[in-house]
Amino acid sequence: MSKSSTLLSLLFLLPMTLSISCTGKTTHPDGQKRSNAYAQEQTATKKKEKKNMEVKELTTQEFKEKVMNYDVHPKEWVFEGDKPVIIDFYATWCGPCKATAPIVADIAKTYAGKIDVYKVDVDQQQELAATFGIRSIPTIFFIPKQGNPQVQVGAMNRAQFDEAIKEILLPE
Repeated sequence: MSKSSTLLSLLFLLPMTLSISCTGKTTHPDGQKRSNAYAQEQTATKKKEKKNMEVKELTTQEFKEKVMNYDVHPKEWVFEGDKPVIIDFYATWCGPCKATAPIVADIAKTYAGKIDVYKVDVDQQQELAATFGIRSIPTIFFIPKQGNPQVQVGAMNRAQFDEAIKEILLPE
């Protein structure tokens, strides 16, 4: 076969191949054909679920909405959340905070759906840090659904986090 006939054959087959592969249909594991919109929706849902497994940065206002509104309840702890919470009070320049960050991120993934995990940058959220007397970082709050929060000052390793979660947040 000559080069020109091979080229002509490829040029003829290419549009047919593209028209077959770009039909906008996906075969689902159940054997049903699904549209690309369905596949995109499923991908977006998975990304959203993955995003929910990440540590969320809290502002002072979000803290009041999701954890505790200390303006409304200045003398008593009234938890606003629907599941236990871990809050890492940190600063970007803090060495022990940097060492703790990947552990906190892993905790968020491991306990996704069971515990909300937040971070508060004490340099950005000075009112919040002052309200809770954060003087040393990292400071970790373990907040059960019922009862008062417990505080750990200083870096923690994974085993210490797991133990605190087991005892404070998810007791059996």
